[in-house]
Parts: sequence; structure tokens; C-alpha cells
Amino acid sequence: MKPIRLPEPPSGSPIGSVPDIFEGGVYGVVRRAVIIGNGFPASENQSIGLVRALGLADKHTLYRVTRPRGVVNDWFLWLPVSLHRKLDYIIRQIYGYSQILLPGGRKKLVPLPTQNGGNIGLSSILEADVKKIVTMARETFEKEGPILVVASGRDTITVAGAIRRLASENVFVVQIQHPRTHLNRFDMVITPRHDYYPLTPQAREQIPRFLHRWITPREPPDRNVVLTLGALHQVDSAALRSAAITWHDEFAPFPKPLLVVNVGGPTCRCRYGVDLAKQLTASLQNVLASCGSVRISFSRRTPDKVSNIIVKELGNDPKVYIWDGEGPNPHMGHLAWADAFLITADSVSMLSEACSTGKPVYVIGAERCTWKFMEFHRTLRERGVVRPFTGLEDMSESWSYPPLNDTAEAANWVHDALAQRGWRLRP
Repeated sequence: MKPIRLPEPPSGSPIGSVPDIFEGGVYGVVRRAVIIGNGFPASENQSIGLVRALGLADKHTLYRVTRPRGVVNDWFLWLPVSLHRKLDYIIRQIYGYSQILLPGGRKKLVPLPTQNGGNIGLSSILEADVKKIVTMARETFEKEGPILVVASGRDTITVAGAIRRLASENVFVVQIQHPRTHLNRFDMVITPRHDYYPLTPQAREQIPRFLHRWITPREPPDRNVVLTLGALHQVDSAALRSAAITWHDEFAPFPKPLLVVNVGGPTCRCRYGVDLAKQLTASLQNVLASCGSVRISFSRRTPDKVSNIIVKELGNDPKVYIWDGEGPNPHMGHLAWADAFLITADSVSMLSEACSTGKPVYVIGAERCTWKFMEFHRTLRERGVVRPFTGLEDMSESWSYPPLNDTAEAANWVHDALAQRGWRLRP
């Protein structure tokens, strides 16, 4: 019997029009993605950004790992999710619906939802159930091909690792940020270089010797680890062009140069308070003469004592506009229309997004950062993408640098890793 010869693929066919039979069949074509989120925008934004860069923005499903709710549960956020849920169950059995469990003295506990996207206007964000996701990956594999699974954040680690263990032939699992566990539980780990700061000589000098064995990572990055400079995000040229159009009517009238100020909040590795707020307002007042206009926004982490000082000192200046948190978030409009940025040192995400624009980025408070945050800021300065804010700057003078492109570069690594497995992405 003669072997069956398949027809040659049509010559000159545009990309995306060649039937799957010429691409290795549906089994090797990744058409869809699953995102495992944890409810924190900074983490979920990284996963969504990577999926967007891979061309699957409209072909993904967002699942979310949720923790028990209620005042007493805020004490247990440091526990693994599974243990936290068991502890919550025990407390409920002992105390029932006691008011010590309820926020604001409510008489009823909010049940853990199976759909939990209400806070962002979505009703289709499902609870991340490992068994259901694994079953879906297996049962739809022959018809729809493999699934790209992308997770970010501490609470997602166990779920993503379990999905990969139970459905390794049907999924490709990417964990964003160092999982602080065995890296072979995932097909790929994408993490900033400063997560490996504990391995440097400087870090060894800072950590007491008896703590060395407890500090992770303990080994250099393996071949399935992709190192970035900053955080992944959704900001690219297409997103900025779209935002420029969307926010044109609001931002076009502002006098140039427009300085956008993003104020975050103190962290355990970047501590500050009213001292930084006073430094920021004094330095801003020094550069107002060279600014056409200034827009200031606060994050949900900004303490009231910090925002109150800034509002009190600058709120009445005609050049300054302070976003009050009402209405649509102007963040993307700021990224598109700003001529320069001033950002507090605590937020890796805000800095990573601003540095992807190629526009001047000034940082205030970096000298207050320690540990891996200090390493992050040192690397940014050495790359020439940020400068410390002194209050002596002339904001009419611009400077530039090669924009950070971490998300696109990480997407290229995913493409290569899929190819090594015999798979490919087809948006």
C-alpha cells in the first residue's frame, strides 16, 4: 500500500490562513489561555499583559484564587490559601456567624462566590478550581488543542503547580514572579532579576548567617527561568495610541510640559511617611516654574497622612490638578499624554509602565528602599531609564532612553519554549 501524501500547503497564503493540518494539527496549536489571578491588580495585570503580548487577549478566561473574607481573616493573609480556608472553616464551626468574623459588625458572612468578578465589573471570573480546569484541559484537548496557563502572585502558586502536574500533556504553565518553591513545578518562570538579589554578595552581608538557608531563591536561575528588569504589564505602543485618542479631549488642553506624579504607598522594603510627602511637595514647588501643568494621582495604598499633606500644599496651585479618585481612572491617559513622570520608589509596577514609554522618569524616595528594591533602583539608574528627583530639574528639558520592553521579550521566550515542545501559538 502506498503511503498517503498530504497536499502541499497553498503557496503565498497569508499568515493565519493555512489550515491546522499544515501546522502540526490542532494538538500543537495554542489558541487559548487561562489566567489564574489573586484579586490584586498589580499581579493580574502582569498575567494579562503577557497574554496580550502573545496575541490571546480576546481568547483567555480569568479564574481567581480567593481567600475567606471578614475582619479576623485579615490576620491570616500570610498563610497558604488552603490552610487559611481550613482555619476559616474551623473558626466558623466554633463561633458560627459571630460578629468578630464580620467586617463592620454585619450580621451575615459573605459566602465564598464561584463567580467573583463583581468588583471589576465582570461576572465571568470563576473561582480557580484545579479539578475543573484540569478536566476542561483534558476533555477539550483533541478539539481545541493545548492551553496556555499564566499565573502570578503567591496565592496562585499551588493552583498553577497542581494544574501542570495533573495535565502536563495538555497545558503549558507560566508562573510570573519567583514562586519561592521548586521551579520544576512549572514549564516556565518569569521573574525580575532583583528577585535573585539574595544570591549576591551584598545580600549575604545583609542577612544574618542563620537565616541564609531560609532565604529563597537558593540557586541561580535554571534554563526555564526568564529574567526581566521590571514587572510585566499591558502598556505597549498600541495601548498608548488608543489611550491618546480616548483621553484627547481631557488632556490636549493642558499646557506643556505635562508632569504626571504617581504617589504609591510605603512597603516593608521601602518605608516612608509624611517626611517623603514634605520632601515631594517642596521639590515640586521648586520646579513648577518650568512645568506647564502637573497632574497628581494616588494609589489605593497611599496613606491619608501622605495624601493630605500633598493636597494641602499643592491643591490650590492653578498649575496642579489632583485626581480625586472619582470617575474613570486616567492612568492610561497619563502614560500617553505625559511629557515626564515623577514616581515614588515603592511601586515596581508604576515604574515599569512609565519606563516603557521612553519618556523622562524621575524617582523620589529610592534612598529609603532596602533589599531587592534597592537593587531594582540601582539597575534602573545604570540603564539610564530613571533619574533621582532633586527639585532642581528644568522640566522643559527632555531626555530619552531605549524603552523597557520586558513584556514583549518575555512573550518571545514563551514562543521559543512552546516551539521546543513542538507547539506554537496561533492567535
